[in-house]
Amino acid sequence: MDVPLHSMLGLGALAQVMAEHGVAADRLFDGTGIAAESISSPEARLSHRQKIALFANVLRLSPEPAIGLLAGQRQRVSDFGVFGYALLSSATFGEAIAFGVKHVRLAGPVIEKSFRVEGDVAIFGGHDVIDLGPVLPLATEFWFSSIQALASRVLERPFETRLLQLPYPAPAAAARYAEILCCPVQFDAPVMEWHFDAALLELPLPGANPITAEISAAFCGRMLEAIGGEHEVVKAIKQACLNSVGGIPRVEQMADRLHMSTRTLHRRLVEAGTSYQDIVDGVRKRLAIEFLERTEMSLDELAERSGFSDVSNFRKAFKKWTGRTPASYRGRSPRFGGVQRSPAN
Repeated sequence: MDVPLHSMLGLGALAQVMAEHGVAADRLFDGTGIAAESISSPEARLSHRQKIALFANVLRLSPEPAIGLLAGQRQRVSDFGVFGYALLSSATFGEAIAFGVKHVRLAGPVIEKSFRVEGDVAIFGGHDVIDLGPVLPLATEFWFSSIQALASRVLERPFETRLLQLPYPAPAAAARYAEILCCPVQFDAPVMEWHFDAALLELPLPGANPITAEISAAFCGRMLEAIGGEHEVVKAIKQACLNSVGGIPRVEQMADRLHMSTRTLHRRLVEAGTSYQDIVDGVRKRLAIEFLERTEMSLDELAERSGFSDVSNFRKAFKKWTGRTPASYRGRSPRFGGVQRSPAN
C-alpha cells in the first residue's frame, strides 16, 4: 500500500537549507523516484516510502548535524499554502491546533501524531516511531522545529514550551535542541512528547479572519479528497467496525482481522494521515447519530450499540463531537418533531 498520498508542503525549506550547504535538489531526490522540480509543484505527491528515502538522503548528504532543526526554522506560513493560511486566520491558537491536527495529512506526516490536554499542560505526541530507524532523529527535529516556527508566526510571539521528551539517545546536534526549541530536552525518554502551557490555547490570534478561515478550511477539505480519497486500510477498518459483533475491536484484534501486525497497521494508518482511534471515533459518531435520528432506543442501549462502556462516556464524547447532548440532538431531529425529549430517553 505504498501509495503517493503525501504532498510537498513544507519540504521546500528542507531543500533550501540543503542547497545552502552545497547539496543540489537532484542529489536530494536521487533514488526516490521523484523529479527534483516536483518540490515546487502543488500537484506533486510522494509516498511514505519515498519521503523516508528523501530523509535518508538528507541524513547521508548533509554536512550539518542540525539540518532538520535549521530547516524547520525556515518554515513560513506561505510554505504550507492554504493549509498555512487556515492556521493563521483561526480565531484562537487552540482552534489553529485543532485544524492542524484534523488536516495533518496535508503536511505529509511520517510519524503518527496526536494532541491532548492534561490539566494545565497541552501535549503534542509522536507514536509508532520504531520503523523509522536511523532517520527518526532527523524526522523528529524537522517536525518539532517546523511546529515551533509556524506557531511563533501564527502567534506573532515566541512559542514558549515546557519540556521535550524524545525516545532516542542524544544525537550529534543535541546541544542545539534546547537552543532552537527553547525548552529543556530529555533524551532516551519512554515517550515522544512536547509539553507547553495549555493557557496558550485560549490566546486570540492576531491574524484571525473568519471569512479567510472558512474559505481556507473548505479548500483544505477538497485537498484532502484530491490526494487520493480514503485509504484502502481505512475503508477496511470502518467496514470491520460496522460489521463487528460484540463491540468495536481493539487495535490488536483489528490487526489480526486484516492479517498484519499491530505495528504494520499503525504504519499504514500513518501513511493515510490518521490513527485507529480517529477512525473508531468517526464510526461511533456515525452510529450514534444514525441511532438518535432513526430510532427510539434508550441512551443506555444506544451507548452500548455505539461501542461505549457506559452512557456517561457516551454523553461526553457526543458533546465533544457535536457541541450538543444526545438528548438535545434527538429533540431537534425531524423524526421527533423538533420537540425536546427527556434526558432519560
